[in-house]
Order: sequence, then C-alpha cells, then structure tokens
Amino acid sequence: MLKAAFVSLGCPKNLVDSEVMMGVLAGNGYELTPRAEDADVLIVNTCSFIAAAQEESVNTILELAELKKTGRVRRMVVAGCLVERFRDQIREQIPEVDAVIGTGEVEKILEACNMEADVGAPGLAAALGTFGARAETESPSYLYHDMTPRILATPRHTAYIKINEGCDHPCTFCIIPQLRGRFRSRQIESVAREAENLAQAGVREVTLIGQDTTFFGEDLGIRDGLPVLLERLAQIEPLLWVRFLYCYPNRITSRLLDTIARHERLAKYLDVPLQHASRSVLARMRRGSHGDAFQKMLERVRAAVPGVSLRTSFIVGFPGETEGDFRELCDFVCAAEFDWMGVFGYSDEDTSRSYNYAAKVDAETIVRRRHELMTLQRKVSKRKLRGRVGQRFTAMLEGPACDAEILWEARLEGMAPEIDGKIYVNEIAGLEDGAPLPTPGTRATVEITRAMEYDLIGRVVEWTPERVSSLPHVSLASRNASHSGPLVQISRAAVRTPQQIPDAVAELSRMDAR
Repeated sequence: MLKAAFVSLGCPKNLVDSEVMMGVLAGNGYELTPRAEDADVLIVNTCSFIAAAQEESVNTILELAELKKTGRVRRMVVAGCLVERFRDQIREQIPEVDAVIGTGEVEKILEACNMEADVGAPGLAAALGTFGARAETESPSYLYHDMTPRILATPRHTAYIKINEGCDHPCTFCIIPQLRGRFRSRQIESVAREAENLAQAGVREVTLIGQDTTFFGEDLGIRDGLPVLLERLAQIEPLLWVRFLYCYPNRITSRLLDTIARHERLAKYLDVPLQHASRSVLARMRRGSHGDAFQKMLERVRAAVPGVSLRTSFIVGFPGETEGDFRELCDFVCAAEFDWMGVFGYSDEDTSRSYNYAAKVDAETIVRRRHELMTLQRKVSKRKLRGRVGQRFTAMLEGPACDAEILWEARLEGMAPEIDGKIYVNEIAGLEDGAPLPTPGTRATVEITRAMEYDLIGRVVEWTPERVSSLPHVSLASRNASHSGPLVQISRAAVRTPQQIPDAVAELSRMDAR
C-alpha cells in the first residue's frame, strides 16, 4: 500500500482542499501518514496570497524536496494557490516536483499521485495542467459537495465547511479572484447534509468559510442565502456552535443579525474584515465606506446581538496611505474596541491592481505602523478580557494545551478556532486520579480567574461526560523535513488531578508579555 503525506499551508479554505484530496486518496487505497519521510508520495498544498505566504510555500517545497534524495519519497505533488500563479516556474525550476494541480483541479489528485504516470505525456500533462498546459484564461471552477470524500485534519470535535468558493469583489490589493476564480455557492441542502454528517460523527462546532460568506446563495438566486442556511444549521442538535467567517461589511443585514440573535447554536460572533477606516484609502482599495459608517454598523450589530464578539483585520501601508490616514485608523480602532483584530502589512503583488499605484509606503514605515496599531489593540484586548474575571461562561474543552502540557485549553463561543485567544484551564472539577478525561468538544462551565493580553485563565466548575463517535482523521505532516512528528499531538497524559499550577501559569504570563 502506498503512503501519502500532506503539508497544508495557508488559510482554512486551503485546509478543506487538503482534506478533500486526502479523502480521495484514502478512498483509493492510499495510507495517509503524518511523517513526511515515511511517504511514497508527498503533497504540498500551497498559499500565494501575499509575499510572505509565497516565500513560506517555496521554502517548504525546497525543504521537502530533499526527501526525494534522502528518504523513500518517490513522487512530489505541489497543489494550491502557488500553482495558479507560478505553474510554469515550479515545473521548470524545481525538478523534484513531479506534478502540479491548481485550486480548480483538486479532484485530479489521484492522477497526479499516479506512480506509473509519465508526467511528460501530453494527455496527462493536459489533465494535470503540468508544464502550464491549462489556458491562462481558464478560471478555477471546482466546488466540492457533501458526497465528496473528505478526511478531517482538524481536531475531531471541530471542522470547517466551505460554503462557497472564489470572489467577484474588485478589491485592488487582492488576487483571490485570480487564484480561486469567480464566486460560486454550494447548494443549501448539500451544506446542511455535510453538517449533519459531521455532527453525527462527533463534531461539535462547525465554522462556515468562503471568501465572502455573506454573499452566499446570491449567484443561485437565493435571497438572504446566509440567514436561510444558518436557520437550517441551527436545527442540528448535536452541534454546540455554528459560526461563519469573512463577512463583507455592507452585507450585514437586519435579517442576518436577527437570525444570529434568535438561535442559541449560532455563535454570537462576527468576523468583518474592514481593511481600513480612512475614506481615501478605502476608495483606492475599491472597498468604499469610511470609519464613521463602520462605527454605526458596529453599534447596530451590538444592539441586535447582545454580547457579540467582533473580529476584524486591517491593512497598513497601502499605497498613498498618509500619516493622517493612519492616525484616523488608530483613532477608529481605539473607539471601536474590537474583541479580536489582525493587522497585515501591505504586500505589493505584481498581478494586483494596486501594484501600479504611486506613493508606495516604505517597508520600515509599514512595520512601524503595524506594531503601533497592534500595541493599541493589545491594550483594548487586555482591558476587555479583564472584565470577564470572576464570571462563569459556557466553554468548549479542547484538550491538553500544546504550549503548556500540564494545562488544558478551552474556548468561549466568542473565540474562533486557531485565530483568536483561548482559555488555559488549570483545574477541572470532579477529575480525580484514574477518572476518564473529558472528551475534546465537551461542553463545560468555566470560571475565569485571570486575564492576559489575548488569553484567559480559568477553572472548569462543571462538565458532563459524553460519548461520541469519530470521523476518519489524520495529522498533517510537518513542513520541516527534519521534524518527524505530526504538527499537533494531543496527549491524555497532560492532565493532572484538580489543582492549580502556578509555575505553568507564570510561564504563560511571560509568554504573553513577550
């Protein structure tokens, strides 16, 4: 039996593509391994959104290509967004790569991994898009569905569901339409069946993703498509939380907010990438609007959904951004008081519209502005988290902490997986020596005892054991060829009897301060 290992880089949308490719291979007799050096076939699913992601993708490919010389790896496939931009260059400059497949060719992974295939054969080259065979004008159009094989690489209790693909927005800094194609939605029933299947198999949280989830269904003629879908998913009883990411600010409707507020299973959480607050910068980005309008939108959201957690992201250093524009953004961040925020330095991509803009901001200024904006948000975050100390909340237990093995991790519904803060749990009531450990995904009541800049510390005061089935699951390989273990290992030995661990908490505080 041939072994295949996956390294998945970039966003959750890319991860879902990797899970689909793993499902296709596993269904056709391949054994999946988290150890890259043990694989016969190595697949690297790449990201190419900004320069840093491109660099990481290329470095990963080069590192893992060494395994073709020193290990048992006999075939290497490069997939994803980097292929959409640099298909010819990858094949020409990295001879260790045997096949490339773009974001619209996910279903061709089996052909790409075929050991007997002659990658130079015209038929296969055309099928796989190797040697740049796919026409440059051909846009990715692939869209998976509920019957598509898929093996989760996330923790067993949480999963992403991609509800749409591609994007039609004209943002001048963004190349996603080039990488992922035109916007296209899945059918509501297809998404609902996938969520039901995941829930029956033990998943307790699903996160809906797409480049613009608030546009869901409009290409199919469905009015208020996202609220309709959310209402459907809110009826799936085994689920604890349903959340969605990547909202476009001018598509947050009253019906969407009413739907979120009305259903307990819908996480009171909104992720709205605003990109900037200056009217002039937003105009050059072709995003429109301005900080005052955003502030009114946030007030409307908070009034409609009490207790909602808000996340956003901004770009600093966009061409033409003046010091005055940046100060306007800083003032807006202080006034808006987001729960979670990310800041990206502008990346000057040569295929974006903004690449040809004048008045480029120098790299040193971009770094300074990003640091200054994140410093402001750090203060906002710590102040808001301190307000939770002494209160009790419903949380989802995640398992032993990866960065402090004698602690557990948990999340509130206002904390999205991977991108937001977490709760470090240093005491679990009712857990004695030899007692069964809580299953990751277990619902619990947590009392917050301390706040840091982005994370909380607390103790579990109540939890109810549950027995769940499990979907096929695999760990991803490490991007570092010298690292032989899976990226994430959850050890049951990490939990101790109920006690507070002051040394571990002190170390977390030192890490947080850094």
